[in-house]
Amino acid sequence: MDRRSLIKNAGIAGVLAAGAAPAVHAQAAIRWRLAASFPKSLDTIFGSAEMFSKTLKELSGGKFECSVHAAGELMPPFGVVDAIQNDTIQMALTAPYYFTGKDSIFAFGCAVPFGLTARQMDAWMEHGNGRKLMDEFYAKYNIVSMSAGNTTTQMGGWYRKEIKSAKDLQGLKMRLGGGLFGEAMAKLGVVAQNMPAGEVYQALEKGTLDATEFVGPYDDEKLGFNKVAPFYYYPGWWEGGAELEFFINKKAFDALSAENKAMVRAAGAVAARDMTAKYDAKNPLALKRLVAAKTQLKPFPKDVMDAGFKASMQVFAEHEAKSPEFKKIHQDMRAFQRDQLLWDRFSEYRYSSYMTTVKV
Repeated sequence: MDRRSLIKNAGIAGVLAAGAAPAVHAQAAIRWRLAASFPKSLDTIFGSAEMFSKTLKELSGGKFECSVHAAGELMPPFGVVDAIQNDTIQMALTAPYYFTGKDSIFAFGCAVPFGLTARQMDAWMEHGNGRKLMDEFYAKYNIVSMSAGNTTTQMGGWYRKEIKSAKDLQGLKMRLGGGLFGEAMAKLGVVAQNMPAGEVYQALEKGTLDATEFVGPYDDEKLGFNKVAPFYYYPGWWEGGAELEFFINKKAFDALSAENKAMVRAAGAVAARDMTAKYDAKNPLALKRLVAAKTQLKPFPKDVMDAGFKASMQVFAEHEAKSPEFKKIHQDMRAFQRDQLLWDRFSEYRYSSYMTTVKV
């Protein structure tokens, strides 16, 4: 073949290659469904799913869409793990500790008593062993996990009567979000009840509940708890930084191209950051409004905190004795936490403590 023919054929090959490239990237449109464990009214938590869907669509130029469904639309709020396991949906937005009835290890994906703060949780998950350990566990349920955001340190909840000491917890009927906290509170005499957030107001109003914890001022104000329970306690020692998670169907995720996987991860990161920032921005203003509306804001007495810590450590020891996997994850988290607490003494804690004493 002469030089002219080579150039001619190379040119044709180049055109064909250029024409083929878009075909490689013009993948078939993908449509996923995401079921949340929360109502649309919670624009902080549910809003993370909406932000994920919006970002994913924009990143993909409309080729990858994920419809978002509030609690109860496709399935009950606590039915999302079964739905992913059975390939009914591709994603869920939930609080992993809702599913400790299946296995207590789920709690580590969200929050455990006297556990990590939001930043510490993010660090453990992404730069410690957290995500690796949890995804190894979640694989049993056909799940790959990704942060959907963090509520930051939560409040201690709403009470119809004043809590003056740990004795006042005896016999208290309280809605608890789930996880190991319920077991710890049971040791303190609390009758734990797990129910969706949307059902709590009526239960408090009727007196079938004496107390509830949910998240913090902004969400709690939306749910109207201050109208039926006047005492608002802090801090929520059971949720130092509650992580909400996107649960992704592992089969569906593994079937994605590398490009689409990257878009899912990027959209998740945008949504997670947005949720946490939204809580930090909205909680202070909501707390001011609640106090102005005659909410009685009170710290837990020290003996309640001490009793809670003792009960929680007993719960962890009991689960460690039954499950080597639980022990492995718990011990890894606590080792990470010890280093975080050491650093916090010299950084943010000292700085924030001082800043609360001066006028800015």
